[in-house]
Amino acid sequence: MSQPEPKALPRLSKQGSATRLIVKGKPFLVLGGELGNSSASSAAYMAPHWPRLRAMHLNTVLAPVSWELIEPVEGKFQWDSLDELLEGARKSDLKLILLWFGAWKNSMSTYVPSWVKRDQSRFSRAQLPSGQGVDILSAFCSEARAADVRAFSALMSRLAQVDGSENTVLMVQIENEIGMLPVAREHGLLANQKFGEPVPAELVQRLVASRESLEPELRKLWEAHGAQREGDWTRLFGEGDAAAEVFTAWHYARFVEALAQAGKSAYPLPLFVNAALNRTGKAPGEYPSGGPLPHLLDVWKAGAPSLDLLAPDIYFPNFVDLTARFKRADNPLLIPEANYCDRAEVPANAFYAFGKLDAIGFGPFSIESIDQKQPNPLAEAYSVLAQLSPAILAAQGLGKMSGFRPRVLEDGTVIVLPVTETIGSYQFTVTFVDPHTPTDRQNTSSHGGLIIQTGPEEYLVAGQGIVLTMTAVGEGPPLAGIDWAWEGSFDAQGQWVPLRLLNGDQTHQGRHLRLGPGEFQIQRVRLYRYR
Repeated sequence: MSQPEPKALPRLSKQGSATRLIVKGKPFLVLGGELGNSSASSAAYMAPHWPRLRAMHLNTVLAPVSWELIEPVEGKFQWDSLDELLEGARKSDLKLILLWFGAWKNSMSTYVPSWVKRDQSRFSRAQLPSGQGVDILSAFCSEARAADVRAFSALMSRLAQVDGSENTVLMVQIENEIGMLPVAREHGLLANQKFGEPVPAELVQRLVASRESLEPELRKLWEAHGAQREGDWTRLFGEGDAAAEVFTAWHYARFVEALAQAGKSAYPLPLFVNAALNRTGKAPGEYPSGGPLPHLLDVWKAGAPSLDLLAPDIYFPNFVDLTARFKRADNPLLIPEANYCDRAEVPANAFYAFGKLDAIGFGPFSIESIDQKQPNPLAEAYSVLAQLSPAILAAQGLGKMSGFRPRVLEDGTVIVLPVTETIGSYQFTVTFVDPHTPTDRQNTSSHGGLIIQTGPEEYLVAGQGIVLTMTAVGEGPPLAGIDWAWEGSFDAQGQWVPLRLLNGDQTHQGRHLRLGPGEFQIQRVRLYRYR
């Protein structure tokens, strides 16, 4: 079967300041969920879950494909597990984002085939300073890289054969949460040799050309050692763990780049890598050192240019701060693991990611664990977001939309200060404490929503636990009023179905818009100006 034309494949495309995922010629918003690590290995286990996940209003499932299942004997590929994934998703009208569990999964090398695990002379392990090996394939092992490249290329070739016209698979993640543990870098013979060699010209060129826009930690580290343009890793970045982590990031990126190049040659789908994030104050090796972390994004961009994006896995409370680090002009935002799916704040994070940051996709972890849960706030939120997807996609990158949620600090402290943003000719002030609900019954970390401008004075407002007041800006009468506000929904054909005309107590006699806590809803609003 001939390979489909690249323009017919899922691809990324710019609209204004945003990047959108295009599927079969139309923009697509990934309302996703990631399966548990072992769930996708069994068609029997997944059979009841596929229709339940679709009933939760997901349109995409993020599912692992493990090296040990598809190549149990070297050079002999078995595609049953992949074909079963494709069949299950298609039957329930779901798309897939595949996660390649190859050389590394959560830093370790536990998903490689037995013939890799048992042949340490051929497939060398990373070493600690003591010389002790760890259960992590060495990033400097050419045999490991070549074997991983062959397997990944075979996977992509298989997708081209069996999915080139269907486009069930939208994107592929290479490896999973890459990073060195429990030290900042490998200490094997070849690793030590490479650490004493000059920093590659490609990385130095990136530092020099992008100096003003480098992530602040990398720029500070480089400049603290004289912003040198040649020399080994310690000369450019110092003697400590920070230098060792930059070294580790570069070599992981180069390993991944080999897979990305081979994979795209076989089937040019969008490719990405995900990051296990670091807590403040932790040293490299206490977290997976060298992954595509915020302070190392520029290293990864230089080392793996064939990747389409670098993505955060976010399990820490400070969602607003962490996502901001990955939203860059050269890096569209995808959140493949957006905390555990049953966390109360996850739905609000989805509204914020799509509304404020033009995210192309969102996927909480262990999604199959809640597909029978009632009540199910994530399913309710996805129902609203699915209805709003055409409006969200139309507004992305054009300054016609924003998302809102309280900022939460790394220690879990919720900052409930109002947030203000101008959209069109009106300034919106959003508060997160509901005036009609006792404070001891409010979980403000779960409150949030978004606003989409659909006309000169018309807006869609959606979410829960937020109150909005409006002020007129620019030329014209200075005061803002509510012409009308309808609560309602969009039907399967995208037509608006009004439910209640809100006035009186529901709008505080025209003073505000309120979406009460505990129930996700959509309001369609027209404002007006007066003196």
